[in-house]
Amino acid sequence: MIRRKLLQGLAVAGLTVATACAQPVPPPYPPVPELRREVPLPPPPMPERYVWQPGHWHWHGGAYEWIGGRWILRPVRGEVWEHGRWVWAEGRWTWIAGHWR
Repeated sequence: MIRRKLLQGLAVAGLTVATACAQPVPPPYPPVPELRREVPLPPPPMPERYVWQPGHWHWHGGAYEWIGGRWILRPVRGEVWEHGRWVWAEGRWTWIAGHWR
């Protein structure tokens, strides 16, 4: 009798732990919308020192939000700006921020 109660208790505990661990997988982000076409206006303050950083989509609270492009100051002459981009990795969309190289 004690053995039966012990086995029942272990079975209930095992089911409780299994249920707690089995969490639903959240759906991946929806596909990223097409980029908007932007005209870099106004012209840069100093063309040799500024680079246009184009706009991009930002995931914000359940929807994508457009962040407009802007002129950014080149930190070192000869550095090249690599635009940020969305990539599909590990079953979801991931933003790789723009950076200098």
